[in-house]
Parts: sequence; C-alpha cells; structure tokens
Amino acid sequence: MSSPSSALRIVMKFGGTSVADLDRIRAVAERVRIERDKGHQVAVVVSAMAGVTNRMVGYCHSLDPVADPREYDAVVASGEQVTSGLTAIALQKLGVAARSWQGWQIPLRTDDAHGKARIDAVEGAALIAAMEAGEVPVIAGFQGIAPDGRISTLGRGGSDTSAVAVAAAVRADRCDIYTDVDGIYTTDPRIVKKARKLERVAFEEMLELASVGAKVLQTRSVGLALKEKVRVRVLSSFEPETERCGSLVVDEDEIMENEVVTGIAYSTDEAKISIRDIPDRPGIAAAIFTPLARAHVNVDMIVQSTGADGMTNLTFTVGKADRARALDVLEACREDISYGELQTADDVVKISVVGIGMRSHTGIASTMFQTLADRGINVQVISTSEIKISVLIDSEYTELAMRALHTAYGLDAG
Repeated sequence: MSSPSSALRIVMKFGGTSVADLDRIRAVAERVRIERDKGHQVAVVVSAMAGVTNRMVGYCHSLDPVADPREYDAVVASGEQVTSGLTAIALQKLGVAARSWQGWQIPLRTDDAHGKARIDAVEGAALIAAMEAGEVPVIAGFQGIAPDGRISTLGRGGSDTSAVAVAAAVRADRCDIYTDVDGIYTTDPRIVKKARKLERVAFEEMLELASVGAKVLQTRSVGLALKEKVRVRVLSSFEPETERCGSLVVDEDEIMENEVVTGIAYSTDEAKISIRDIPDRPGIAAAIFTPLARAHVNVDMIVQSTGADGMTNLTFTVGKADRARALDVLEACREDISYGELQTADDVVKISVVGIGMRSHTGIASTMFQTLADRGINVQVISTSEIKISVLIDSEYTELAMRALHTAYGLDAG
C-alpha cells in the first residue's frame, strides 16, 4: 500500500478491445484493483465492447440511413452503458466498491450536435466525493447529455475525450489510456520495422500527429489534454504493467531533450481536387471555399499555381467521405466561379513529419524533399505549420516514403 503522500488520483480508460469479452473485463477489473491496492484513487472510463458500436450503427442505418440523430445517439450509446455495468460488477466481485455512471449522471454536458457533440462542461464534484469515499466510479465513455436533456455522443473515438475531460474535472494526476498498442511510436511499426517507442511526447507534437493520421489517440482528446494540461499515458492492456511501460504525453517543459523530428504519420483518407482555369481575380478563393465551408466540407492542404492569360489553378484536399459533397458544391458554383475543368483523385496519401525541434532547426523541409526526390517520388501538394511538414504523394509510394524518411531523420531503432 502506498503512503498517503505518494497516492495519486488516476483516470483509467479502456477501449473496445480491452473490454471485448467477459474475460477481458475481468482482466480490466484486476488492473483497477491493483491500482486501488497501491492506495490510489481511481476512476474508470470504458468504451463499448469491440464491435458493439458498429452493430448499433448498422441497426440504425438499416432502418433509416438518415435516422433522427437524437434516437441514433440513444441507440449507439447503449454499448458503453452495458460495459460500465459489467465492469462495476466485476470489480464488486473482487471486493472493490464500485458503481457505474452514465454521462448524464455525472453530468457530462455537451452541445446539441448529436452524433458528434462537443463537451461544454464536466461536473466533477460527485465523482471526487465517490473516489474520496473509496469507491471506483465506472463511467460510460463516448456519451453525455445535450441541452435538451437527451443523450448525446461524442463521435468516433469519443471515449478518449471523455476520459481526458473527466481527468480534468476531478483534477487527476494522470489519465491512463489502455489500448491494444504498448505506446506511441516514431511511426507505424507495421510499416517501418525499425520504429521506436517514445517515452515522452509533447502535447503539441501528439496533437499534430493525431491530426495527420496517427491512430493512437483521438485528436479532440489530445487538444483537450493540451488545454487542461492533463498528463496522458498510453499503454497496452494486454501486457504486464511496469514502471516504464507505455508513453507519456506531457507538457513540453517535461521533455529534457527535444528531437528535431519526433514522428512520422500518414493518412490514406485523402482525396485531391483540382480546379483548372479559374479567373485570377480578387475574391476567387473565397468564392470557392466559402460554399465548401457552408456545406461542412473540411479542406486541408491547398496550393495555387498561376496559369496563363489571367487564369490560375487551385488544388486542395478533402476527406474521402467529403469528396462527393465537395464536387456537388463546386458543380453548383460553376457559373459563379467560371472555372474550366474539375479533376479529382483518391489514390494519394499524406505523409507528415512532426517535431517541436523544428522550431529551432533548419533544413527539415529540404531533407524531406531530397529524400523523396532520390527515390523518384513526386510531391503534389505541400503544407506546413510551426512543427509539421506534410506532403501529398501517390499512394503506391507510401511504404517506401515512410521508411526512407524514418531513416533520413535518424529515427530508426538501433
């Protein structure tokens, strides 16, 4: 048993594969019991059992592809309710005081965007009281309560966001995200065998990595962790826990030595749209992107090139799911914009290098471009931020580009 001075308040979040069946739920309960026996105060956030949410979504779409989003939320949130109750039962069986909490019971308040709600506030007082009384709250992730009093859901990966929000509300020392990987790697180890596990990653780096394709943490959860300064640990629920297991996402001040490039991510969820022969006049970009914004089409990478005779060309990317809607919007605006030709392609991939060390080092972009050029890989679109460089290339070169860049930036394991 830990002494009171070393006791922590921890939120432990378990994803769908970690609670996939009753044996896995029993294993989760045992992990929670171990943390409690160390003297820590613990709250648990759970996802639905693996495959359940997809089944619930399928039921809704089979009845009505455009189902009432409020009823959709009532259905798809049910998986987490089941898991929270089962996990509480498993903890009680081990002699641990526990009870299940649904999003509306906390309450975790959201806006009214059913199916993809954003968290407005989490009231932590009741949870803190339960933890201080020695009880483990087992919270249904992914769900909250909308202003109309109806159940709301946070969108795919929303249980990560629930966990970070709860951790902020109860002033937790750490939020542990248990998943089927043992940490955060320099890149996808399924593609690059020499990928290294990172002990610590800065909030800003993880936010960029998540936004450009890294699947370890949901983007909104990282953004919330950054805002609320919640230390997040990513670790596997399938491996024994040790003092140095997993990867920590922390404030930049907690990282002793910054690598120039921390990681490389890729996204295959990209569609490229090119508009040819557009009149090169003030306001033309607004005439294109304002209607897309009104149609809720998220535009990512953009490049404009000057054509001939007062004409210009514009290329940008959207998510593959938004491509058809984007094309419909552009076709509807054809007379207003007066463009010549509309082209699209989805056999592309976005490759991004990320690192807070980029702020103080030069030559990062040139290394990327030269490495790709040496292997005959053409760069179609480029976008940058303070700590990120992204390029769009043909998807057939994904693995070659990832491995080459991983080596070029000195990220290969020894």
